Amino acid sequence: MSGAAIILLLVYLLTILLAATEIVPLSMSALIGALLTVWFGIQYAGLTPQQLINLNDMFPILGLIVGTMIVVEVARKSDVFHFGALYAIKLSGGSPAKLFVAICVISAAASLFLSDSTAMLLMAAAIVAIAKLLRYDPLPYFLSAVIMINLGGTSTLIGSVSNMAIGVQAKMSFNEFLIYLTPCELALWALMIIVLYKIFKPRLGQKRELPTYNPWEVVKDKRRFRRSSFVLFLLIILFLVMERLEIGPGVTIGPEIIALGCAVFALTISGFDPAEIFREIDWETVFFVAGFLVIVNGLQASDVLVEASNFILNIAGENELLLTMMTLWFSGLASTVVSNIAIALTFAPLIKNMEASRAVWSALVLGTNLGGATTPFSSAACVMAAGALKREGISLSFAEFTKIGAITSLIQLAFSSIYLILRFGLVM
Repeated sequence: MSGAAIILLLVYLLTILLAATEIVPLSMSALIGALLTVWFGIQYAGLTPQQLINLNDMFPILGLIVGTMIVVEVARKSDVFHFGALYAIKLSGGSPAKLFVAICVISAAASLFLSDSTAMLLMAAAIVAIAKLLRYDPLPYFLSAVIMINLGGTSTLIGSVSNMAIGVQAKMSFNEFLIYLTPCELALWALMIIVLYKIFKPRLGQKRELPTYNPWEVVKDKRRFRRSSFVLFLLIILFLVMERLEIGPGVTIGPEIIALGCAVFALTISGFDPAEIFREIDWETVFFVAGFLVIVNGLQASDVLVEASNFILNIAGENELLLTMMTLWFSGLASTVVSNIAIALTFAPLIKNMEASRAVWSALVLGTNLGGATTPFSSAACVMAAGALKREGISLSFAEFTKIGAITSLIQLAFSSIYLILRFGLVM
């Protein structure tokens, strides 16, 4: 490895350190790393700006992220998700067991479309209101919600930013995500609900009558609600059929074009001020992804990723089972301390260089999603859950959270290992 390549690798490690320790905001860690990569890459590695800022690689990922965020934000501000949450909770009838299952399912389902932090905001508001009305201990519901939010969205292309990054690099369609990962995710939903219910059953409380309320009361504008729901539904349908949408002979529409097109449509028919929607977009994540892509491009152009790919292949050889398990467990454990977006953006080019199978790509999707709820600081959703509990005067120790988070994360990774082996016939 050349001296210039070593410098770029050190810049990458510095970025990871800054992101993991939160010395600076997440977006700034990537932008600092990107600036250093551009400087050292041009000065010492002989790279060009075009190699480092490759729009052909960056536009599909960033376009998919921003477009999806806009559609989801329009739906959120139209009370689509709030309505769904309150309606599902009403169906529980005040039974603590049914309420617990409802909150778990709603949390996971919400994160199919919402970012983890937005989903946690939605669930925190609902949990606090219900816990006060029914005089329940909110802690079991909060911890279960954050674990299910982290798990939810694993099987969809737009379920998380890490999924979008992996999907674009792997050229995995929306349908492929569903085919390869939905059985695993649904099984994990059921498994986690059972495990969490067993853990928290003594603290769920007794059945009480649920206060009468109408979920439609939270919808401020029904016309806007219907339009936003339609665009969200349209986005999903177009993702499902996009492989058949041709704009020319053999030329299909990419997911980023669908997402951006639906975003423009949502802004047009919803009646919201676009500036208002843009202010609510998670720009920190967008800038983090953009900056980190520059860093990864520098590693790719200086052959660092090629050498890393060859090193991994030398260990795994032609053993697809070993390569799949290495990818799953390393990405899963690494995501407990480092942003899963960074792990996805780092591993995706490695796996792409290895021309790995869908089993390995599926392992990366599962690993980067399942490690994010191990400690109170593993993800934004965990931090927000701990903060919401603190505001309610409920103390939650690092050890208590980590004990439950570690147990559930290890169970999820172990189950995923079995699923990948059986789904892809890795022991045949």
